[in-house]
Amino acid sequence: MSEDLYQKLQTEFESHIKSKLSELLERKTADNQTFLILVNKLWHDHCENVLLIRSIFLYLDRKYALQNANVKSIWDMGLELFRVHIASHEEVKTKTITGLLELIERERRGETVDRSLLKNLLRMFGSLGMYTEVFEKKFLEATETFYSQESVEKIRDSKLPEFLLYIEKRIEQENDRVLHYLDSISRKPLISVLERVVLFNNVATLIDKGFDELIDENRVGDLARMYNLYNRVNSLKNLKDAWNEYIKKKGKELIMDEEKDKVMVTELLKFKSKLDILLKEAFQRNDDFTYALREAFEHFINLRQNAPAELIAKFLHLKLRSGKNKGSSDEQIEILLDQVMTIFRFINGKDVFEAFYKKDLAKRLLLGKSSSVDAEKAMISKLKTECGANFTNKLEGMFKDIDLSRDMMEAFSESPVRSEITSKIDLSVHVLTTGYWPPYMPVELKLPQELVELQRVFTKFYTSKYSGRRLVWQNSLGHCTLKAFFPRGKKELAVSLFQAVILLLFNDSEELTYKDILDASGLDDSKGELKRNLQFLTTGKSLILIKDPKGANLTETDKFRFNKSFSAKLYRLKFNSIQMKECAIENQKTKQSIFQDRQYQIDAAIVRIMKTRKKLTHNLLISELYNQLKFPVKPSDLKKRIESLIEREYLERDPESNTTYNYLA
Repeated sequence: MSEDLYQKLQTEFESHIKSKLSELLERKTADNQTFLILVNKLWHDHCENVLLIRSIFLYLDRKYALQNANVKSIWDMGLELFRVHIASHEEVKTKTITGLLELIERERRGETVDRSLLKNLLRMFGSLGMYTEVFEKKFLEATETFYSQESVEKIRDSKLPEFLLYIEKRIEQENDRVLHYLDSISRKPLISVLERVVLFNNVATLIDKGFDELIDENRVGDLARMYNLYNRVNSLKNLKDAWNEYIKKKGKELIMDEEKDKVMVTELLKFKSKLDILLKEAFQRNDDFTYALREAFEHFINLRQNAPAELIAKFLHLKLRSGKNKGSSDEQIEILLDQVMTIFRFINGKDVFEAFYKKDLAKRLLLGKSSSVDAEKAMISKLKTECGANFTNKLEGMFKDIDLSRDMMEAFSESPVRSEITSKIDLSVHVLTTGYWPPYMPVELKLPQELVELQRVFTKFYTSKYSGRRLVWQNSLGHCTLKAFFPRGKKELAVSLFQAVILLLFNDSEELTYKDILDASGLDDSKGELKRNLQFLTTGKSLILIKDPKGANLTETDKFRFNKSFSAKLYRLKFNSIQMKECAIENQKTKQSIFQDRQYQIDAAIVRIMKTRKKLTHNLLISELYNQLKFPVKPSDLKKRIESLIEREYLERDPESNTTYNYLA
């Protein structure tokens, strides 16, 4: 009896649904949305009817349908009949899907649509088990077609920041659709299609469209947005490579422009600081981006061999000189030194930096031009941490010499030998250890008798205290304070020893020719020292001496006289800044010293390797040398050093192979 009743109920259900289908198909609808409304009403009425019938036949449902595995419940039977006769009907299914896709596209184009209608019909497909098979596939195809067309137009008409915002907005909108009416299972494939079509397919195009400009304009927000979007489609490598290429390109422009050498280090510091901020705020300190930045910096900063190292040393010289950083606190100087060290790390030829830094440090220490001893020592500490104790050994030795010299002058002032000095001239001497300081060539100079006497007395004191040692006086590093009596008032002149010797000649003569000064001072004319100092004293604000005839060029017949009309507001005037300035000859000597030191290091490395290996082919030896040497060197230079060692019989060519070397013990 239960089975018969169930079958009759099913027959009635089926008959009713078929009649509703006929009514639906007979009604002529003007548009798809009207048809969707009818389908939605039909579905809503059907669900209510099934629920009503189930409640009436509840006993049948519980005692018969639910007790038999092969028999559907009344609710499931109702859904199945609706699915078979209505939802699966080709015309109904096609018009419903087409209408749904039209509504969604209209919403994507900015129109307001009935979201509840969309939600109800998509829930219908979900309840009938038809969502994935019937709707989702066509929906994803329509999504791909829509965004393929739209993204082409957007890329063509939009700037990069606008397009990135567009992508972000579209992702947000599609997520919102899933939240309001799409099934949650569509979220992943939907967003995947969107990201692939709009973003992944345009990864290279977007970078070319304006990535460099975003960095130039420091658009942190847009770069962060771009990073997050590229991360979604696993394309950070493309962005990282573009980041690397940008740094190399901009860095090369900074490094290779020789006209901007004076501001190169300042610009590099600004550039590095800007990139560090972007790395932190836009690229989330990504390890790959961090490495790309380092690799790019190391690449471009060594394109001009040796120049950046030299310029960094000179930049530090300016910053650590007294009077150059007025108003800068110790904390600001410390921050600046740390920033310089970040650039210093990328330099290959650190020996070039060491040579120029040591030369300039020597001037600051010996001429009393260092702005802060603490800052100087802090810089050496940073260099020691970065490069090791061997790198800073000589620099630390220079400070030791200064401290020892201070103690020595205290001992000299208390020594009985001091009483032999008859003049009232105060003497201060720095005794330098030859190995620590830059090489200085002694310069001949005819000193006034008073200064000769001071040198003699101090030498006597020093040799009595340190037997076996020899003093060599470096006149080029000496400086004096002269008291000058001008008709318009007294002045104190801080001058170099060369300038002092020249000026003191005018105590005995009103006028002197260039040749007179040359003979009386003993300065070597071939090195240009006399010309350089006379030009400094007769030009610009100095004008302590007047040259006749006027002009920058000097000849042996030029005449010089004391400027009696000289005046200045300050009582103490500094003229020894010429000693702080680097002349072309001095720069060339430093570079020659670096070249010579490198040759010694190459020779030592070759001998060290060959002594260990005894026998090596040319290519293996070159490879070993590149591993050991800490500065850039050309293969041709290495070959020259190998040939030199063969000539000096440290090595020999193997009798059986010209490309193999043997070590000679």
